[in-house]
Amino acid sequence: MTLDLNISNMSNMSLRPDQGPAEYRMAGLIFYCFVFVIGFIVNLTALWVFALTTKKKTSVTVYMINVAVVDLTFILLLPFRMVYHHLDYWPFGDIFCRIIAALTIFYPCIALWLFALISADRYMAIVQPRHGKELRNVSKAMVACLGVWLMTLGSTLPVLFFGYDPDQVSNFTTCIKMQDIVYLRSDNPVNFVRLVFFFLVPICLMIGCYVIIVDNLMHGRTSKLKPKVKQKSIRIIITLIIQMLVCFVPFHVCLVLRLLGKVEEGGYNTVVVFTTFLMTMSTVLDIVLYYIVSKQFQDRVISVILYRNYLRSVRRKSRHTHTDIGP
Repeated sequence: MTLDLNISNMSNMSLRPDQGPAEYRMAGLIFYCFVFVIGFIVNLTALWVFALTTKKKTSVTVYMINVAVVDLTFILLLPFRMVYHHLDYWPFGDIFCRIIAALTIFYPCIALWLFALISADRYMAIVQPRHGKELRNVSKAMVACLGVWLMTLGSTLPVLFFGYDPDQVSNFTTCIKMQDIVYLRSDNPVNFVRLVFFFLVPICLMIGCYVIIVDNLMHGRTSKLKPKVKQKSIRIIITLIIQMLVCFVPFHVCLVLRLLGKVEEGGYNTVVVFTTFLMTMSTVLDIVLYYIVSKQFQDRVISVILYRNYLRSVRRKSRHTHTDIGP
């Protein structure tokens, strides 16, 4: 009886897809812990500042709220990845694995389109300030964000119902499809349409806006703008470019190579995991964008970082007050 159990366990282990060395899984666990803690605090603070404490809403405020909501949605699923890296076993079932796999595709798609909307907003503010006032209002920004959400959800939902499942071999005790998009190869035409519309198109829009903005700044066609508006817009542009190049371009290049390359399906791939890490890092790097856009967010961050100094200043003021009131 014991011999039969050992044989069955060995056979199950042989059918179990490779999930990488233990040290890689530990590194992934540490990385996701860091991103979860920092990203959750940053994006929750941003949502609070932009949605609740900002009195005068603008188009940029609407975009920042949507970025924070998207980031938080993705971040709240990281604990399940952390449990998986810790246990080396997926205890949450196949349906939830499909949801996380779909959101791994959903997040970069909607994030890039939100960045494209922010870039278009900066283009209108700098290049077309007069006509831009008609387009850069809260209601139209909300409609644009709603359209991006519906468009991205519509393109991602079919991922939940893919035919081939790489985790069937392990009876769904793994969740390889969460980190390895090679199983999507059977739907390559759909995947390449998604790549064009949710990667190339928003990036081309961003680059086009930046080229025109830089050209106008270099030739002095924005003299009517305040220097602060110019500096703020340039900082936003630089931040979006760096974030796009570091977090999203490697992920999509890897996606293309995996869809075209001849690789073992369902296997562990270090490059895939690393580019997914970079893409996830975007939820933390958004703090730079929040910090540039909002003075209120700057005040909140500074008050948290310099909390002790803040308390000291309050105590000093209270002491001076008591001293002045006293006899």
